[in-house]
Amino acid sequence: MLFHVKMTVKLPRDMDPEQASQLKADEKALAQRLQHSGVWRHLWRIAGHYANYSVFDLPSIEALHDTLMQLPLFPYMDIEVNGLCRHPSSIHDDDR
Repeated sequence: MLFHVKMTVKLPRDMDPEQASQLKADEKALAQRLQHSGVWRHLWRIAGHYANYSVFDLPSIEALHDTLMQLPLFPYMDIEVNGLCRHPSSIHDDDR
């Protein structure tokens, strides 16, 4: 299943800068592993925001939930999820 996910990061202003840097580095490493594995299909920055739009490919909403909870920045995110399905008017055979 494909899921469109908006993630907005809200780190506390008083967070230790070293802790924030480590969380961001850990987040980047996991995000890149998930992209290489095909789970995190697309990742786009939202201009002017500490946020992204992403497309995940997982077998269930439970699998998506488990994956999102593994993200180091998860405790500091507002997340919106929408399930995706093929539109009958699309001229593309896939989503790549």
